[in-house]
Amino acid sequence: MSATADHAEERTNTAARLGFEPGQVVQEIGYDDDVEQELREGIEATIGQELVDEDYDDVADVVLLWFRDEDGDLTDALVDAIGLIEDGGAVWLMTPKTGRDGYVEPSDINEAAQTSGLAQTKSISGGKDWTGSRLVTPKGAKTKR
Repeated sequence: MSATADHAEERTNTAARLGFEPGQVVQEIGYDDDVEQELREGIEATIGQELVDEDYDDVADVVLLWFRDEDGDLTDALVDAIGLIEDGGAVWLMTPKTGRDGYVEPSDINEAAQTSGLAQTKSISGGKDWTGSRLVTPKGAKTKR
């Protein structure tokens, strides 16, 4: 296997480890030039298509939300994200790691998730500068549309 193939597989494996699956529609919110490009590319390789942007007008399987402290109210952003996913869908909240510009306190993430009706199920390193939190609607809860 070539070094390029190894690198591509590593990106894909990270995305697969996060639970992304072929055929899923992943809507990306909060994209800017500081996001983790390798993670994005790995997700696209895993799902077999490009990420859809904020203008997508149907429901998604997963929302990939890049959020920085200066982006506004996290609870509002999560409530908006819930309205974009299928019942049983997930929100991957990506925030800058400790010490990076835009860092969000874990307690703020937990409070915003609870307030918006989400539960955190997993945390991961989303690359060099980003941490990811997988947020889902509690079992039996209805997703707002």
